[in-house]
Amino acid sequence: MSGAIDLSQKLSTFSDHWSPRTVAQFNACDVMVVKVQGEFVWHKHDDTDDFFLVLKGILDIELRDHTVTLKPGQMYIVPKGVEHRPVAREEVHLLLIEPTGTPNTGDAATAAPRKVV
Repeated sequence: MSGAIDLSQKLSTFSDHWSPRTVAQFNACDVMVVKVQGEFVWHKHDDTDDFFLVLKGILDIELRDHTVTLKPGQMYIVPKGVEHRPVAREEVHLLLIEPTGTPNTGDAATAAPRKVV
């Protein structure tokens, strides 16, 4: 890595939602930024936890029995195997960390393709 990674600059390079962009890799994990708005699909990851860090906006992570609300600078980790649905009433910017190749929907057939910025 030749220098600092500016997450705001990376986020400014795209406008589509629910399509994570890899900005770096470490320890076989992708570090990604994503813009989200609206409701994502209910899903789970059988083999990995799901990490969310809010950079901008407010994100609700709906679980079957309660909702976790995250504000900028707050993070939450959904344990593997737990069904959840991220919901953003307005556009939210997130930092995600997942093992490389993890489908964002928990299912490779319906996952967004990985893009690098």
